[in-house]
Amino acid sequence: MSLTSEKVIAEKLLQAGAVKLSVDKPFEWASGWHSPIYCDNRKVLSFPFIRDFIKSEMCDVIFELYPEAEVLAGVATAGIPWGAMAADQLKLPYIYVRPKPKAHGLGNQIEGVFEKGQKVIVIEDLISTGKSSLEVVEVLRKEGVEVIGMVSIFNYGFQTAVDNFAQANVPYKSLTNYNALIELALENGTIPAEAKETLHQWRENPSEWGK
Repeated sequence: MSLTSEKVIAEKLLQAGAVKLSVDKPFEWASGWHSPIYCDNRKVLSFPFIRDFIKSEMCDVIFELYPEAEVLAGVATAGIPWGAMAADQLKLPYIYVRPKPKAHGLGNQIEGVFEKGQKVIVIEDLISTGKSSLEVVEVLRKEGVEVIGMVSIFNYGFQTAVDNFAQANVPYKSLTNYNALIELALENGTIPAEAKETLHQWRENPSEWGK
């Protein structure tokens, strides 16, 4: 996608309140990292027109980059609705993957119908380190399907994610990313110009930033 397209998506996320920027009072992630940014794409689901726009952009990316896709697989939980909406628009079969097997019933970790050898695209809402996303890829591969790529709404652009995806041999595409978001936020005054360096420092070393 072009930088213009990435910034349009970033603007939609800001409009929906899905992205919060706070340099002076950083957020704390579940990992314990301190961050000047917090992204919660689930908020977008409450805004029909923004939701529809992002869904359509996601479908365009899947159609253009992965025309051979036979199944879409959502990552539980935040990737489930986006995968379902995209699969509906593209008229593709849909499955989703739990973090771990269900504790009762059939004990499924993958919900839905699929066949060994099918070409699958994994749908995520965002990529940080890529660890949880690639765990889903591993689950699918163990069941004999061919994961040909991953599509997400947002990507922090961490080098560790680049390395992890390369090691796992999984191509991926995000509708927007940290760089596009920060550039847009600086342009429209959401964050002051003097915060730019701090924001870039965090992205380069997020585990140590703010300590």
